[in-house]
Amino acid sequence: MTDLKTRLTERISRHGPMTLAEYMTECLLHPTLGYYTRRDPLGRSGDFITAPEISQMFGELIGLWLAQVWMDQGAPGDAILLELGPGRGTLMADALRATRGVPGFHPAMRLHLVEASPYLRDVQRRTICGHDPVFHDTLDTVPDGPVFAIANEFFDALPIRQFQRAGGALWHERVVGLDAGELSMGLTPPAPLARLEHRLGDTEQGMVVETCAPAEAIAAELGRRIAEHGGAALIVDYGEDESFGDTFQAVAGHKTVDPFAAPGMADLTAHVAFGPLARAARPAHATALVPQGVFLEHLGITARAQALARHLQGPSIDQHIAAHRRLTHPEEMGHLFKALALFPAGAATPPGLSART
Repeated sequence: MTDLKTRLTERISRHGPMTLAEYMTECLLHPTLGYYTRRDPLGRSGDFITAPEISQMFGELIGLWLAQVWMDQGAPGDAILLELGPGRGTLMADALRATRGVPGFHPAMRLHLVEASPYLRDVQRRTICGHDPVFHDTLDTVPDGPVFAIANEFFDALPIRQFQRAGGALWHERVVGLDAGELSMGLTPPAPLARLEHRLGDTEQGMVVETCAPAEAIAAELGRRIAEHGGAALIVDYGEDESFGDTFQAVAGHKTVDPFAAPGMADLTAHVAFGPLARAARPAHATALVPQGVFLEHLGITARAQALARHLQGPSIDQHIAAHRRLTHPEEMGHLFKALALFPAGAATPPGLSART
C-alpha cells in the first residue's frame, strides 16, 4: 500500500502546492492513512498526554463546572451534554462520575460526542460504558436544544492556514510544496487579503499570522445554539487571544519532530487564537481568557488535591503532587493553556471566569 508521503508528493507534483490546511487534513484524517483514523495517540505509550489523562481532578472539576452552569440557568430538561474531540473518553467519564450526586443533572442530559476517528469511538464506548453516547462526525448533526459543551484540546488540531506579511498591505501564503522531491514549505506570490486587513496595524513585514476557518465556523455554530437555546461551551486549549507567529508543530513520542518527514505518523497542531472564536460566537457572550492554572484554582483544585492526598502514600502521593503541579503551575500547563467560555446574554457568567470587556 502506498504510504501517505508518496501520495502527497504525487498530488503536489500533479496539481501544485497545497495549503497548510489541506496538508493537515490529509495527515490527520485520511480515511486509511491519517493519524487519528488508525491509532490511539494518547497517554504515556502514545505521542502526547492531555490534562484528563494526567489526573482525574481535571475532568471532575469540569463536570461540576458544567453542572453549576446548568443550575445557574434554571436546570433545563432535555439538554445536551456535548464533548468535541473526546480523546479516550476520560474527561467525560470523570465528569459523569463527579456529577452523579447533582440532583436531576444526569436525567436532564443526553450525551453526544463529536468524534471523527472510528478507532477512538471504540475506545470512548468502553470508557463511558453505560451512558449510551450518540456519536457525530461533525457538530452540524447534533440536535438543537440547551447545550452544555466541552472542547479540551480540540481546536488546536483543526487545520490552519498561514500568511506571511510582505511589503505594504500584501501577504504571501505559506504552502506545502516540493524541494528536490521532498515536502517543504514555500510561499505564494504576494497579494492583498481583505480578511487580514485588520492585522495590518499589529504586524510587520515577515511576520506570520495563522487563521483557522473551521475553528471559527464551529465557534459560530456553538454561539448560535447557545444564544437561541441556552447552555454554555467551555474551551480549554493552548494559545493566546490573537495569532502571532508560526506555531505549527508536529509531535511524536512526546517530542517535537519534522512535520514533513512522515505524514500521518505524527500529531499536527497549532496554537489556538481565542479572540476570533469569541467574535465568531456572537451573539453569544464570551468570557475573558484565563490561564488554565488560575481557572482550576478558582474551581477548587487544590482542595480536591488535598482531599485525594489523604488516601495516598509512597510513589502514589509523589505522582499526585506532580500531576497537580503539571496542571496548574505557570511553567507547566498552567499558563500556556487557557480557558474561555461561551454563554447566553442575560445568564450568569460561568464560574471561575469573568466577562469579556
